[in-house]
Amino acid sequence: MNKSDSKVTEGGLNVTLTIRLLMHGKEVGSIIGKKGETVKKMREESSARINISEGSCPERIVTITGPTDAIFKAFSMIAHKFEEDINASMTNSTVTSKPPVTLRLVVPASQCGSLIGKGGSKIKEIRETTGAQVQVAGDMLPNSTERAVTISGTPDAIIQCVKQICVVMLESPPKGATIPYRPKPASAPVIFAGGQVRADTILASAGNHNVLAHHQPAPAYTVQGQYAIPHPDQDWILLVKPVPMRSLFQMI
Repeated sequence: MNKSDSKVTEGGLNVTLTIRLLMHGKEVGSIIGKKGETVKKMREESSARINISEGSCPERIVTITGPTDAIFKAFSMIAHKFEEDINASMTNSTVTSKPPVTLRLVVPASQCGSLIGKGGSKIKEIRETTGAQVQVAGDMLPNSTERAVTISGTPDAIIQCVKQICVVMLESPPKGATIPYRPKPASAPVIFAGGQVRADTILASAGNHNVLAHHQPAPAYTVQGQYAIPHPDQDWILLVKPVPMRSLFQMI
């Protein structure tokens, strides 16, 4: 056991960490299991808190919180479950080379410099000592100050890699406020005052104004009285302006 491992293990019971993972819907389904049995077993056996973000998004955030030992146990169970899925998918398959298990961590950008190290020295050390492949995304995730850190390898290599990443995160806390990444729904609706939700281009009334909604890659707004208030979770923009009744019928 190297110095990093002993440090994390000895101080594990006194240190609580939160690690965020980014997963596709199929991966989330595998973690949850039939009637939630798989995630229930992971929670019970690891003693870690495992929360999965809500919503019908192509991607979901899986948050794992607890003492370091509990986190490592949870990661071990997740990595081995993904390996089972890979083995099952290769049954009766013509593919001869087995793909590695891959996990994507979501890490504050302010900690990524420490994870990479001067001239890439730290990330190279982690790769060499664990046997896992580690890649830190160059760009931040949309509307956040977090980056994706992709880990690939055998379950054992991934667990050793996560241990070393935890050491770095403990030694180099995030600087400043972190804006967490929130995956967006595949089809974002328009939200109007009064709770009306429409997913197509529509015309609606807001006070003495009419609101024309266009599906555009821009922040959406929630209409409150005469104002359009930015709505961070949507993918629409609302244009608010007075429209004469004659023009309104012409537009329809």
